[in-house]
Formats: sequence, C-alpha cells, structure tokens
Amino acid sequence: MKNKLKQDLIGIASQRISSDDPSHDFLHELRVLALSERIAFDEKADLDIVIPSALFHDLVTYSKDDYRSKNAPGESAELAKRILEEIREYPSDKIDRVQNAIQSCSYTRGIVPNLLEARILQDADGLEATGAISIMRTFSSTGSMKRIFYNPTDPFCRDRNPDDLRYALDLFYTRLLKVKGRMNTALGKRIAARRTNFLKKFLDQLEMELNEQ
Repeated sequence: MKNKLKQDLIGIASQRISSDDPSHDFLHELRVLALSERIAFDEKADLDIVIPSALFHDLVTYSKDDYRSKNAPGESAELAKRILEEIREYPSDKIDRVQNAIQSCSYTRGIVPNLLEARILQDADGLEATGAISIMRTFSSTGSMKRIFYNPTDPFCRDRNPDDLRYALDLFYTRLLKVKGRMNTALGKRIAARRTNFLKKFLDQLEMELNEQ
C-alpha cells in the first residue's frame, strides 16, 4: 500500500473512531495497526487488506453489557465498506476481504478465520486483551460499566465460576489468560506468551497485597 493512502486511511479513522471509550479509542486502533503490520510482514500478508481492517475494526462499539455489542463487528464492517467505496485509490476488489476480516475478529464470537489477513487482525486485536495494556483496558471498561473490581470472598475464582459482567478481575479468567491459546500466527503466539506471563505476575502481586489487609 502506498504511504499516502495509508495516511489518508489513518486520518479517516482518527475522525471516525469515538473517544468515549479509552478501551476502543483511536490509540487502540493505532496499536492494533502496528501489531497487524508487524505480523503481516512476518506472514507475507496483503497490507491493502490488513491496514484498513485494523483501522476500521472498531468503527462501531458498544459497552460489553449492552445487548447491541454482538452486532458491532457487522456494523463496523458495513461502515468500513461504505468508507472504502468512496476512496478512488482503494482497490474495490479487496473491500469484501476487509469486511471478512472485521467480521471475524471478535473474541466472543469464537470464529477461526480462513482468510490470512483476518487471522492477523484477530491476533493483533487479541493481543490488546492480554498483558499490561489489557489491565488498563479492563479497568477502564470497569469504570464505565460500574463493575466491582473483584469478588471479596473469592477474588481469583478458585471455588466459583467467573462472572466478568459483575467483577473486573473475573475477566482475567474468561478472556485475558486465554488469549495465548487463541492465537493463529507464530509471532502472535510468541507475543501472547510473554504478555500472559506478565498477567500472572500481576495476579501474584495482587494476591499478596490482598492478603496483607
């Protein structure tokens, strides 16, 4: 992809992405873009698909406790299509693959994409759900959802099933610690393994601090 087209797409994303949720703001899109490009280089993927997919995958977002959240990938893909159709320089025959990648990247839907670029986007977006950045995103969303930090009687889900809509820490057990096992690419797996180790250290530190009370 030519740099001018890439910069144009970045500019569009900066205007279109909502700043209401720090977990899915423009900085999130830029981090996913950087990870996507890094993995795409390793996998020899098509950047014409990878770049707009990464930038536009969260054009539409809802809070995780909003019943409409399951529709966000489809709505984002449709909006991305309309945007790309208006860009004369963008190859129209690749728009459907951008849509495919965006529709496939949702963690909760559990889709294993057939398209290489979709697998790359899924990994890049998934890496935002593990490691230090995932802790920041988890507790940012927790504030907007008015979710409790942890279950006071069993913070680490040792004798109960996790309920991540009620307790922020439970999201570690339903998602953050599981990301490593959901990676599609070799580079994604290596990065996820390192980030998961950091999460475990965080949990060890948290348990020590809670035991000091």
